[in-house]
Amino acid sequence: MLQWEELHRVCMDCTKCALCETRNNVVFGVGNRQTDILFVGEGPGEQEDLKGEPFVGPAGKLLDDMLSIIDLDRNKCYIANIVKCRPPKNRDPLETEQDACIDYLRNQVALIKPKIIVCLGRIAATRLIRPDFRITREHGTWTERGGIWFTATYHPSALLRDVSKRPDAFDDLMAIREKIRSLSME
Repeated sequence: MLQWEELHRVCMDCTKCALCETRNNVVFGVGNRQTDILFVGEGPGEQEDLKGEPFVGPAGKLLDDMLSIIDLDRNKCYIANIVKCRPPKNRDPLETEQDACIDYLRNQVALIKPKIIVCLGRIAATRLIRPDFRITREHGTWTERGGIWFTATYHPSALLRDVSKRPDAFDDLMAIREKIRSLSME
């Protein structure tokens, strides 16, 4: 396992998949490295690629609003993605791209040692919880593995596209807040 500075350096220089050829910036992650809660999205979009930070732009603003509902902000949690480079035209990251990048996230998880991992969207949930995870049916459910509690909610971009999902996402946030309380993480 690499420590933070070495992991960051190796990730910044990564050429394991073709995404390195089209990226502007590697989007490593942001937030509190001593947190108990990790949020994981699928991969950077255009704004994230330009800035080098996860969840900026409209989806990032919505994520910030979602975090505030449960008394969190970017200084109280850590935010990362399955892949660290933007897939062209914001398409879903390919399995080979996820495979090339997943060890960076695993290393981040090992360093952070979170009690809770919240998957933001289908891609993160199918990669981290279970390959056949169905976000529309299983969002808000909990799975414990290796001492870590996993759940998933809709990706902020999905909530921007389909506001009818927002009440379900709000319920998911309330369940996350309750899990934080039950694990005495406040």
